[in-house]
Amino acid sequence: MDPGAPLWKPAAVKIPCAAHPGDLMTIVVFGLTVSSSWGNGHATLWRALIRALGARGHRVCFFERDVPYYAAHRDLSALDGHELHLYRDWNEAAAAAGRAVSTCDAAIVTSYCPDARAAADLICTAPTPRKIFYDMDTPITLAALRAGEDVEYIPRGGLAAFDLVLSFGGGAALDELRQRLGARHVAPLYGSVDPDAYRRTRGADAYRSDVSYLGTFASDRQAALDALFLEPARRRPELRFLIGGSLYPQNFPWAPNIYYVQHVPPPQHPQLYSSCRVTVNVTRGPMAEMGFCPSGRLFEAAACGTPVLSDEWPGLESFFEPGTEILTARTPEEATDAVDRSPADLEAIGQRARMRALASHSAGSRALQLEQLLTDM
Repeated sequence: MDPGAPLWKPAAVKIPCAAHPGDLMTIVVFGLTVSSSWGNGHATLWRALIRALGARGHRVCFFERDVPYYAAHRDLSALDGHELHLYRDWNEAAAAAGRAVSTCDAAIVTSYCPDARAAADLICTAPTPRKIFYDMDTPITLAALRAGEDVEYIPRGGLAAFDLVLSFGGGAALDELRQRLGARHVAPLYGSVDPDAYRRTRGADAYRSDVSYLGTFASDRQAALDALFLEPARRRPELRFLIGGSLYPQNFPWAPNIYYVQHVPPPQHPQLYSSCRVTVNVTRGPMAEMGFCPSGRLFEAAACGTPVLSDEWPGLESFFEPGTEILTARTPEEATDAVDRSPADLEAIGQRARMRALASHSAGSRALQLEQLLTDM
């Protein structure tokens, strides 16, 4: 198959411009990846959001550079009812991207898109009525800018040319996007969960554990991972601990009761969560420091009714109530106490978290928020 061709193309249909709430929209996205969930958190979130937008009648056209790393671990080949364009380089994509942007109702370029600057130039000079930048890594972006680094997915002129800047983080991050990058209109669009994909299910022997952790290795998570997961594993050698995720180095401090699964495909995430008593959430350093930036894993586990043990960060209480909907810890002692809670106590916390996730943090909720932001423009 020609990598420059869409993997799936819907039947021709007239999509009216979304001038009023309830109208249908065609949304073009230039992103990191939606076809591979290996080593990134973008794909799972986009899949859920795209499904939810489709359920509301909207259509998404997603442009993704076909890089070898994701191509080798591709776990999605088509977007049902939408378009997925894989391309080898920007020159190959430019013509199709130009046609898509010139006729769509909204165009979005995201953080870590390999061709973000070229896509931003295209969007901001095209006649599309809604030009959007979506930073799905806001605290990491801002930390790099503060350090004087060149962030390759940020246009050299900043974000002032966009009609709307969406942020994966809220709180102070919104002000800094305005002040540091010139964003004119900023709004949070947090992570979410697809309740059709994430629910309590039958556990699997491959993922059986007392305590699990699902996440790609990141050095700025290591201190919190040690406190909330590794040290409790050392203190409770009779319990089974499990890590699922890629990029862990050879010198990682494993213990005899810690088991490792290199990659857990998104369809199997519910099995992992359903196979443990507690799952650990550890926030990346810049995100924890800035706050108001929940990981999608937090919502996924909650939707499965699995009690979550999380590090603490500003704004956590805006998403789940500590002590009743989520467990928090700062030290190995607090984390071990959480692991030692009774089955009935953990069950109650998991059920309350599920109710909160379905009521407030579903992909449908986020799709409705995005729709309202776009129709208000």
